[in-house]
Amino acid sequence: MKINIPRVLITAEKSGAGKTVITCGILQVLKRRGFKITAYKCGPDYIDPMFHREVLGIPSYNLDTFLCGRKMVQEILIRHSMPEKQISGGQLSVIEGVMGYYDGLGGITHEASTYDVAVATDTPSVLVVDGKGASVSMIPSIQGFLNYQDKRSKNSHIQGVILNRVSPVLYERLKGMIEEETSVRVYGYVPEIKGGLLESRYLGLKMPKETGEIEKRLEELGDILEKSLDIDGLIKLAETALPFRQKGIGKTGKDSIRQCVRVGVASDEAFSFIYQDNLDTLEEMGAQIVPFSPLHDTDFFDELDGVVLYGGYPELYAEKLSENKSMRDQIRQKILEGMPCIAECGGFMYLTESIRNERGDIYPMCGALAGESFHTPALKRFGYVRLCKGKVFGKDVGDIFAHEFHYYDSKQCGESFEARKPMSDRTFRCMISTDTILAGFPHIHYAGSPKVAEAFIEVCGDYQRKKQGKGRGR
Repeated sequence: MKINIPRVLITAEKSGAGKTVITCGILQVLKRRGFKITAYKCGPDYIDPMFHREVLGIPSYNLDTFLCGRKMVQEILIRHSMPEKQISGGQLSVIEGVMGYYDGLGGITHEASTYDVAVATDTPSVLVVDGKGASVSMIPSIQGFLNYQDKRSKNSHIQGVILNRVSPVLYERLKGMIEEETSVRVYGYVPEIKGGLLESRYLGLKMPKETGEIEKRLEELGDILEKSLDIDGLIKLAETALPFRQKGIGKTGKDSIRQCVRVGVASDEAFSFIYQDNLDTLEEMGAQIVPFSPLHDTDFFDELDGVVLYGGYPELYAEKLSENKSMRDQIRQKILEGMPCIAECGGFMYLTESIRNERGDIYPMCGALAGESFHTPALKRFGYVRLCKGKVFGKDVGDIFAHEFHYYDSKQCGESFEARKPMSDRTFRCMISTDTILAGFPHIHYAGSPKVAEAFIEVCGDYQRKKQGKGRGR
């Protein structure tokens, strides 16, 4: 079966070169033109997909060849971009890269890089080139990116460039030179935007709701890029993407373990680092997702069979989380009574006894887990890890591919797994794993580690039957 998905990937020479701003602007223009768009982010990032969603009003998905594997990345792209899902009008998928185009595992390989995603999905790519303080020197830089190819692909997949932070006058002079001396087309430029449109903090961009007048800013961005980019050319480039050949579309979950359980998922300003594919996987396995807010709700739902606390910025809302004592007490009680729980990074911090921020202020948290979460001046255990030699809810699920990115730490992070850094001999112990709890700083993508989700749904089913007086074996 041939599956035709017009698609284009927006990449850059390095982080901070303007990928997210330009991607959001392109999405805004395509939306205005009536296209039915699906958006994706390479790598494990949570915040950039929030901006995609702010533009489109629908989820954006992550494509990560380390967390999910190259085959599953292609499956994710196909599943969410299937033409039959589109109601009317044109259909197009836009993928935003991560870091520099070839930057991958350990900083010494292109594995798990944006380039790796381009190869895995056979997607034409457009390189954003930062023109601030440069002119002709951009040409050898572009040539270098075009010529750096690995033995596996022998194809950079770069078929165009966008010049960022250049003047209209300089652009007109450079466009012809670049197209004459390289093999790629120039798809326009972006002028330097005074004051910027999107703000940053230590884990990346500030979240959309924190950026004042986000809708107005995105509209302004669309106005600028509508005039300065060759949008028609980008659409035609996306339409050159070769169709996929598939016998059928797989699922991340298994129907054989489908159980009807209710799972509470923390979702608010403090807990927003959520892979949409994780929620989809849990639902495929039979879970009814019940969102709740540790910030704003005072009562925790009684009729839940499990709870998930993903990451976010609980440290920014520590005082308000601490003041919501009713919610903290109820969550602690439920977890101590045996309600199955997954807690990642910020969710793990919320379950500890307290959070101590960078000013030294201490705020009591749930206390379902021992220890204090505290601020550190540098990133801790940044990057990908493989979790080995451990069990999830008492079950052997094999190795788990995960990611860490946090400035906060704890002296009681757990020792249930051996974490191994890729492209390195470094190992360390991490994660708290019991028959009912899986908690720690690593983030897990269920498309690449579906047995984690299976084990969680199964233990939620056990908890449900226990509540009903129908425990296992009865």
